[in-house]
Amino acid sequence: MKLIFEKSVKGRVGFQIPEKDVPIKASFPHQYARQKDPALPEVSELDVVRHYTNLSRMNFSVDTNFYPLGSCTMKYNPKFTEKIAKLPGFTDFHPLLTHLRGGGELAQGALEVIYRTEELLCEITGMSGYTTQPLAGAHGELTGAMIIAAYHKLHGNRRKYIIVPDSSHGTNPASAAIAGYEVIVIPTDKDGCMDIDEFESKLNKDTAGVMLTCPNTLGIFNPSIKKIADLAHKVGALMYYDGANLNAITGKCRPGDIGFDIVHLNLHKTFSTPHGGGGPGSGPVGVTSELLQFLPVPKVVKRADGTFALSRNCPHTIGYIAPFWGNFGVILRAYAYMLYLGKAGLVEIAEKSVLNANYCRKRLEKYFDIPYDRICMHEFVISASKQKENGVSALDIAKYLIDNGIHPPTVYFPLIVKEALMIEPTETESKETLDRFIDIMIEAANLAIKNPKKLQDAPVKMPIERLDETKAARDLDLRWQATTKN
Repeated sequence: MKLIFEKSVKGRVGFQIPEKDVPIKASFPHQYARQKDPALPEVSELDVVRHYTNLSRMNFSVDTNFYPLGSCTMKYNPKFTEKIAKLPGFTDFHPLLTHLRGGGELAQGALEVIYRTEELLCEITGMSGYTTQPLAGAHGELTGAMIIAAYHKLHGNRRKYIIVPDSSHGTNPASAAIAGYEVIVIPTDKDGCMDIDEFESKLNKDTAGVMLTCPNTLGIFNPSIKKIADLAHKVGALMYYDGANLNAITGKCRPGDIGFDIVHLNLHKTFSTPHGGGGPGSGPVGVTSELLQFLPVPKVVKRADGTFALSRNCPHTIGYIAPFWGNFGVILRAYAYMLYLGKAGLVEIAEKSVLNANYCRKRLEKYFDIPYDRICMHEFVISASKQKENGVSALDIAKYLIDNGIHPPTVYFPLIVKEALMIEPTETESKETLDRFIDIMIEAANLAIKNPKKLQDAPVKMPIERLDETKAARDLDLRWQATTKN
């Protein structure tokens, strides 16, 4: 659908659109027009406000509840970044303006935000260039896998495999498969890291790349990561960094310095922008200098006179990944967040997230099984296997947390841990909040012995009864009914 401008209308961000750049006004096809007005409800403003306010109260959010959702880094979203995103120069701006008059003259502020954000991400991760187009982490993974494929195709390499550990996010093998690769899964060793002997035995000249989360989904930093990268490079494979867990090492360790060639980041995790409910997210992808030629187009470039422009001069590009340059509002928030914290602040988020996770881990180790009980990074995984002996599952404990106003951790992931609960407290939570969470977890562990039915019946404080998850999945009904318990 073409962007329609009225002739001689002054732009709302302080410029006059030249008449030669104004598209001809389009007419709406008659066959698609309504024959009568839609039957919309007539309600007052008060009714509308109450309706949506009550809906919002039915949700968990990082503003209202503790949200220790492992591997998702659900931390507080600072409100000053919301103010930045609401500046009229950004909210009144339409991305199609970048296509007028050569592509950039009317969009200097927005293009500079993207350019400066990419610069900062390069510095943080040790990459040479970025694209901000990917709309989420999984979208970034696919972009990275496509870059791997483009690299090997250009060099005439017939590669068949992508290697992932068995603790990887499920999107890793999915992205590799969509890009056309078979997936080899490497088991985890007793220390919670990818088994390096098994890895070396499966690594060969048919390997296109290795996809790793570092630290991994068990919250453990692999001390052999540089050796793994060297082995991969020796056979001509590329190293791909899943940036879901960058929060633990931001400012402390750069993926590029330890051998990664491609990096995707989750701005909606590490850089504290809103996410959840299906979006919006942002998954920028960075690459080393050798891979710059494969990045999506158009690229934002800085000209000799200090202005910014769009460049499509990239003959080996993988093409367009998303409309325009990704979720610009998310990018803008992340840019403001990085500028506000600076280097010292970004280092501090890593230090405090690791401190908070280890504090929780140590206090819970007497009550739950911790399969890989060692100093962790920003998250750790416990098992409810002991509680399961009394008929209490990880899901029961999750429901009990809901009754106590806490969002459950990720459950049943990673798959290599039975009855798993993956806990990530993040750096933004206070000790008081962590202590309350720990006390409730200890209470649940004790109830599993003394009164398991109380956990099995949870939640009891919610307006609706506990759902049958199996039935909900097989007999999906998205209609909400205001049915409450007696």
